[in-house]
Amino acid sequence: MTSKVSRDTLYECVNGVLENAKEKKRNFLETVELQIGLKNYDPQKDKRFSGTVKYVT
Repeated sequence: MTSKVSRDTLYECVNGVLENAKEKKRNFLETVELQIGLKNYDPQKDKRFSGTVKYVT
């Protein structure tokens, strides 16, 4: 089952994590994990796929 998340919702959630990280300093790096599904991509055929997504504040 897949669901689409709007860009605004994604930015709102990540901004919430960033704001909380600024308010309460912790002794570890907080990360956000995002799973992206690609159309016309066969994971059996194409074993490796890597990339980065930059979040601009």
